[in-house]
Order: sequence, then structure tokens, then C-alpha cells
Amino acid sequence: MVITELLERNARLQGTNVALVEINPSEERDRAVTWEDFNLIESANPDAPYRREMTWADFDRRANRFANLLLSRGLKKGDRVAILLMNCIEWLPIYFGILKAGCLAVPMNYRYSSDEIKYCLDLADVDVLVFGQEFISRMDAISDQIPDVKMLFYVGHDGPAYTEDCTHLMSFCSSSAPPVELNEEDHAAIYFSSGTTGFPKAILHNHLSLISSCRTEQNHHSQAKDDVFLCIPPLYHTGAKMHWFGSLLSGSRAVLLRAVKPEWIIRTISEEKCTIVWLLVPWAQDILDAIDSGRVDISKYRLGQLRLMHIGAQPVPPSLINRWLKVFPHHQYDTNYGLSESIGPGCVHLGVENVHKVGAIGKAGYLWETKIVDEAGAPVACGDVGELAVKGPGVMLCYYKNPEASAEVLRDGWLFTGDMAKEDEDGFIYLVDRKKDVIITGGENLYPIQIEDFLRSHDKIKDVAVIGLPDERLGEIAAAIIEIKEGETCSEAEIAEFCLELPRYKRPRKIIFEKVPRNPTGKIEKPLLRERYCGGRLVEAQTTK
Repeated sequence: MVITELLERNARLQGTNVALVEINPSEERDRAVTWEDFNLIESANPDAPYRREMTWADFDRRANRFANLLLSRGLKKGDRVAILLMNCIEWLPIYFGILKAGCLAVPMNYRYSSDEIKYCLDLADVDVLVFGQEFISRMDAISDQIPDVKMLFYVGHDGPAYTEDCTHLMSFCSSSAPPVELNEEDHAAIYFSSGTTGFPKAILHNHLSLISSCRTEQNHHSQAKDDVFLCIPPLYHTGAKMHWFGSLLSGSRAVLLRAVKPEWIIRTISEEKCTIVWLLVPWAQDILDAIDSGRVDISKYRLGQLRLMHIGAQPVPPSLINRWLKVFPHHQYDTNYGLSESIGPGCVHLGVENVHKVGAIGKAGYLWETKIVDEAGAPVACGDVGELAVKGPGVMLCYYKNPEASAEVLRDGWLFTGDMAKEDEDGFIYLVDRKKDVIITGGENLYPIQIEDFLRSHDKIKDVAVIGLPDERLGEIAAAIIEIKEGETCSEAEIAEFCLELPRYKRPRKIIFEKVPRNPTGKIEKPLLRERYCGGRLVEAQTTK
């Protein structure tokens, strides 16, 4: 089975049921509305959002039309079509249309600069690019520098002269399934690594990867037909989409929310009767802070139907989850671990029944195997630190056009993740840190995640990142970049006193009070911090307003 068959099944068996809902908060009302035959609801209330919804039958028809558009333009099986769109209701039908045409979907990070867009288009040998209005200025800068991209389709109204109107062209195409045969071994998608260590690498997956992620996600979180999944993270990333794959497999509704403010997240959960939400660490922190400050009064919202909150894409502080469960004691919770190289989340997961092990990333996920090994590839003893490797049907085929990098991480079917980890006596895996982020100070290995988890337990700290900075005597020292909570004041002396509970060699030697930068998937941008603070100055105190 390939993943497009699930969409066709849902269209056939429950075509009139709503598949997708898009919520645009009032501050985003200026965005162009496309595909007007979706159900667009505008309220007389100026604070109400735009709301668009699409049935499973509409979803499948749109995917078929886009597939037939590509085929009518001479694209063939194996060609590559890139998507550069913000989260919107058009995103997934375009993605599935690409797959139905036998082409490879190439989702692109919406934060890419013009140079990064061009780099990724060239790296993935993209034949067609589909983009929206938010990217016009970036595309204007490179439209004459990408000769190998044969077609530029625009989603929206009044696109640039060098583009073609995607919506208009699709109206002339058949809504019947295209005559393209697919199997699990066919290439399906190219995703890009997060790029936090330089320009991203292109990650090649086949259809087996996609369908296996559906099965893993649904097994872990038990999505049923009546569930409603709130999807906030970007769809270009494997995490958001592969969590949505559980909704696809169960034929249940999903809500795409174009906002990350706590007020809108809570409001959407209430009004759309969401039962599952996947959050990034900063969003969960912001929600709890908004509740604690009184800015959000949860008694005014319908939240009793929300059964599961889960987090992934970055290390999860146990203090955050303990705090969440005090506010929402009836929620299930799960931690998800994965990489784009392992088709997103689920190769390791905690499991909703293991909340007592919060802090661990869990055990091997459904259909997956794990091992922790030393530099020679031999398994380490229980409790010892080594590199985490995973094996399963979602492991990438390779880094596209990069055999050297592929050989570094793919060995005998195992994906070596670059994450340092250890396993406890119950078989639960704990991340220690990224292999490249380990700090060696005076011959001792420091694992920044351990120091970060400790510092986050301070009442005034909202977020923290620990990096290594060069030191003539010790080689490296640990520096803590600390973001304090709104309205709080904190000093270096206060942090130093708090850190007395740590062993001396683990205490940060430098404190920098500043906002902690994270990428769209919530990962701390440590290379940016190293570049910024290698000669950074010490700030005595900071107050946020």
C-alpha cells in the first residue's frame, strides 16, 4: 500500500466528512484567500478568525487535479516538485497531488532566504516550484537564477509575471485519479535537514517510509475517527505532517492553526473541539505562563475533550511536563523522538502509559529498533553514554547527491543519529546531548542538556541554552544563555548561587541574559549562539517588560 490509497479510501468511505480546517486569526486577515469553493466562514465579530474547511472528497479531487496538471505539462514519474507555502488548506492537496503524479514532493522551509531557496532547488534538482504570496520578494530576487526549474506555479491572486496561476490551471484538469502506478519502493519525497549547522542536506525517502509513519503514529496515539488533531507546527517539516498521518489513517479531522499565541491555541482547542495537540516546548511554556499570569482563563473554554498533549522535535524539560500535568491533570502526555532522516517522530517514544518516566525519550517505537553504541559501534553497558542508532522502515534511503555524508550515518541498515544517549535499567532511553554539542572542559565531558534541565527548574527562567566557548586553560567552558520570564529580574549572582547544587565542573562559567533563539521546529540554534557569543559579553541583569 502507498499513502495516496489512504486518501482515496477516506474520500470513498466518508467523502462528506470534514478532513481539514484552516483557522486564520484576525491579525492575518490580509492574506489572499484561494480556492474559493471551500467553505469560508466570516463572522460579524471582528475578533473572529477566517475559517475554511475541506471534506475528504474535496481533498482527493484537488489532489487529483494538481496531479493531472503536472502530468499535462509533461512531468513524469520521478520528477521533483517543491512546495514553498505557509501552513494553509492548499498545502496537503498539493503534496498529495505531487505523489499521485508519481513525482517527488520537496517541502521547503518557509524561513529560507532567497539564497537558501536557490540552494535547495538546485540540490534537489527541482523541476517545478509551487509558492505563495509570502515569498514573492524572495522569489523576485532569484527568479532569473534558477533555469533548471521549468515551471513556477503561484497559489493566490495576482501572482508575479514569471509565474502561472495554479488555481486557474487546475480548474481545467480532471478530478479523476491519474493513471500512475505506485509501489512502496518508489521514491516519494525529499526533505531537508534543519540547517542549524550550515546549509541543509537533502533527505530522500520512499513510499514505504511514508506509509510506515502512518502506522507508527496511529499505533502510538490511537487516533480514532472522532478525534480532532490540532496541527500548529509547519507542514514542510516531517514532524507535523507525520503526526497528521495518524489522522489520515483514522479518517479523522485536523485543524491547521496559523497562530502560536496561547490565546489562539486555547480558543481553537475549545471551539474546534480538539482532542489531540502537538506542541513545541516554547508554546507549552507560553501557554502555562499565560494561564499563571491570568491572561488566559481556562475556565472560560471547553477543554474537557482534550485527551492528549504530546511534544517532540527537541529535548523536553521534565519540569515543564510536571507543571503542565498540574494544570491539566486529566491529560495524557507523550514524548516523541525522531529525525527527518527517520521520517520524523516515532522511532522512539515515551508512551502515554509511562508518564512516570518523563525526562526519557522512551523506548523503540512501533516497527523500530534501537541501540546505543560506542565509537567502535559496540553496544555500551546499561547507564553508559553512547551514540543512539535506530533501524526501521522509515530510515531514509540516503542524503541525495551526498554519498559521503550518507556513508557516515547509514551502516548496515542502522541510522546513526548523532545523539548521545544512555539507557536505564528499565530500558528507557535518555538523551544526553548532540554528539557535536558535547563540551570538553579540563578533560571532562559536559552534556549541555543536563545543565539546561537543571537551570529550567529555576522559577525565573523561561528558556536556556548551554554552549561551549573556547578557553585557553580548560579548552572549553560552559556558557549559559538564559531567557528570563516576563516581568522578572535576575542577576548573575543569583544564578551562580542556584548552581551551587551542581558539581563544580558542571557549573556554567559564563552567564548571558538574552532571548534563546529557536528554529521553526523548536530546536535551539546553537551554531548561531556560538557564532554570536564566542566573544560575547556578560550581562549583569535583565528585566523584560
